[in-house]
Amino acid sequence: MDSRELTLRERQVLGIIIQSYIISAAPVGSRYIARNYNLGLSDASIRNVMADLEDEGYISQPHTSAGRVPTDKGYRCYVDLIMKVQRIHEEEKRRIDADFGQINSERKGTSSDVLLSAARVLGSISRQLSVVVSPAFSNAVFEKLDMVLLSSSRMMVILSIRSLFLRTIVMELDIEVSRQTVDQVTDVLNERLSGLTLAEIRRSIAARLGGGSFDTPLIERVIRSSGEIFDETPLIERLYISGAEYIVDQPEFKQPEKVRDLISMIEDKISVAKLVERASVETEAVEPRRRMDVSISIGRENCERNAGELTIVSTPYYVGEMVGKLGILGPTRMDYEHAVRVLNYMADCLSATLSDVT
Repeated sequence: MDSRELTLRERQVLGIIIQSYIISAAPVGSRYIARNYNLGLSDASIRNVMADLEDEGYISQPHTSAGRVPTDKGYRCYVDLIMKVQRIHEEEKRRIDADFGQINSERKGTSSDVLLSAARVLGSISRQLSVVVSPAFSNAVFEKLDMVLLSSSRMMVILSIRSLFLRTIVMELDIEVSRQTVDQVTDVLNERLSGLTLAEIRRSIAARLGGGSFDTPLIERVIRSSGEIFDETPLIERLYISGAEYIVDQPEFKQPEKVRDLISMIEDKISVAKLVERASVETEAVEPRRRMDVSISIGRENCERNAGELTIVSTPYYVGEMVGKLGILGPTRMDYEHAVRVLNYMADCLSATLSDVT
């Protein structure tokens, strides 16, 4: 059965409790609210409102004599119905532009350099664990490849994708080929495959390369290996993480066992990537005034091990037809408004940097 809709007064008190707890990490009492916020309510009236919120599971009392702290349900209500996300502050914008914008202006480095820089800037600005997942390559547009003979039985294939992306594969050869043959095959591949997506190449490479005047054992080897050469990069190789030093410094993780669990989760990079990619999208469009490409998954909404006390805030960024993900992981006592502002701006910066490359 769904909970009833909160009254305006209840929303105000819940919002104050959450905002105060985000800042102080300390339980919030009715006397503190009465003294510091002009709600037109007495201490006793605020206590009654807090009692109703506690009865319905939005807040809880960690100790008998303590104030109240938000629950996962309280944070979810706050995110969906209470918080108002403003435009990014100019100071934050200048800091991101200074730290990250230099790459955009200089156009230097590979996509890995850009994505690692984005993860570092995002971690530093958010003071949380930041995660950047590079786009999957199925819709990536192939530009060209280079082949480099490493030995008589090994060859390196360097795949160039639009927007700075590179992929390198080392192939074991069961044939002997000359440098001249490699150059000729490279020219044929670039002529016939350039401009196609990797998914299109995997589906049609045999028809595009087979039966031509230049039919060599190396061409046949490339066709047989197309599932490997033009396949997706494994998820773990698409992941960039930064800011672990910030999240372990949060009060929630001061106990040794919680630090161990957190570090164990961070070291399991596949789990971290899945947390960002699977972050709940069911609650994205409740507040039409704010941009909600951002997904927020709170506490026990997360299915991964050791993530029951974490919030994951994530958003996509776009490079042509490709989609990557940016994420911030932190305790449920997170500054949600700040996280959404920073993520939205970083996603715009990253999309522009990777898309505006010719």
